[in-house]
Amino acid sequence: MPKPSSASLTALKLAHRCVQYAQDKKALDPIILDLRKISSITDYLVICSGQSEPQIKAIANGVEKSLKDDVGRYPLAVDGFPASQWIVIDYGDVMFHIFHEQKRPLYALEDLWSDAPQVSIL
Repeated sequence: MPKPSSASLTALKLAHRCVQYAQDKKALDPIILDLRKISSITDYLVICSGQSEPQIKAIANGVEKSLKDDVGRYPLAVDGFPASQWIVIDYGDVMFHIFHEQKRPLYALEDLWSDAPQVSIL
């Protein structure tokens, strides 16, 4: 069966793939927020947590590599470092945040975007 192309991957499917690949690296508490009606910066915000700096790095690398290998999708930008206990990967229509589980409440993105509907994780 041929791999789907990047062009056939909708923003929502991309968000779900981010969650799937993050869970492959044992990411904690993934959520998808639908920002389409409330923000012009991205369509979906994916947030998850890791328990250590090496795990945060593994999640980020796993998502990037899997999206590149499976659908030919490359990030527009990557910011943050495992040592900062936060990494964001920008795919344009999806922003994928990985926080250390102890830092996630400090940034409180779920509270900041509390008016965004949460999408069910498949």
